[in-house]
Amino acid sequence: MTGSINNEKEVVMNTRITTRKWDDFHAHLRQEELLRIAVPHTAAYFERALVMPNIKPPVCDMLVAKRYRNEILDVAHRSGYPDFEPLMTIKIVDGMNSGTVSLAHAFGMVAGKAYPVGATTNSEEGVSDFRHPRLRRVFEEMEAGGMVLSVHGEMPLAPSLEREARFLCELEWLATQFPKLKIVMEHITTRKAVEAVCSLPSTVAATITVHHLFLTLDDVIGGKLNPHHFCKPIAKTLDDRAAVQEAAISGNPKFFFGSDSAPHRRENKECGAGEAGIFTSPVAPSLLAEFFESRESLHRLESFVSRFGAEFYGLPLNKGTITLIKEPWEVPRIYSSFIVPFKAGETLQWKVVERS
Repeated sequence: MTGSINNEKEVVMNTRITTRKWDDFHAHLRQEELLRIAVPHTAAYFERALVMPNIKPPVCDMLVAKRYRNEILDVAHRSGYPDFEPLMTIKIVDGMNSGTVSLAHAFGMVAGKAYPVGATTNSEEGVSDFRHPRLRRVFEEMEAGGMVLSVHGEMPLAPSLEREARFLCELEWLATQFPKLKIVMEHITTRKAVEAVCSLPSTVAATITVHHLFLTLDDVIGGKLNPHHFCKPIAKTLDDRAAVQEAAISGNPKFFFGSDSAPHRRENKECGAGEAGIFTSPVAPSLLAEFFESRESLHRLESFVSRFGAEFYGLPLNKGTITLIKEPWEVPRIYSSFIVPFKAGETLQWKVVERS
């Protein structure tokens, strides 16, 4: 059966679904060799991706931003995806001045990304105090210009399972102090975060990853340690996962897709100090279709991946379509000989067959 999945009568027996092209509002495209691998896997399925700025050196000025964007576009073009659009972000750091944000906005950057210092990969330069007077001027400039503030919502010094919940007071403070500033709480993992985002004004939204729809802490450390399930924020409890799952299928426009796909070399995952991050880009469409189908919510998938995020960021909806069919396929155990993907070696039920 063919047709838009917005027709609920068609969903029941669907083995072929077509939606508007998708957006990924949180993607790590990395650098150099990893960039050449990550970009095609993202561009193959997503028309646009919000590109994280925590590279080295970080994207903190226009020179780095322009160079990085050109590198991404070059790889996308050479990989056969000339229409792929990287949505660029600037990294908010201690000591930044509001003029830098103004230039970023003029350059076309749609968001500023704030990482608490030490919260995750390459966050050594970041924000040590969201309430610092100098950053107030930065947030005011973003608010005035309509630029989104994207935050990695964790308190680094708190116990691992409490870091997200401890950050919520900062989220609430930001939303109160800057009532017109659009804020995205990235990759939420807890019931408390879902409830906080729901309770705050319409200027506050959140992204949800595909891996947090499937994982709990037991999948990371419950049996043997699985480094390929280790990410930040770390997966939480069954109850937390249930809350995130309900948010994803709720039809609430505050919640939309951001993969947080983060490739690392295998040797940097399978070691004594493994890096945080899960490479999900190759499997994200299949797993999202599988998850929404399992919850009898395929009719809400398109809004989650194609509409809510674009509308929150004030972007036009994508043109064209993407089609998936229900046909089993096995996820490769490794890509390019050194990147292990999420669900490596497992059989998934949906696959992308067409973009137009």
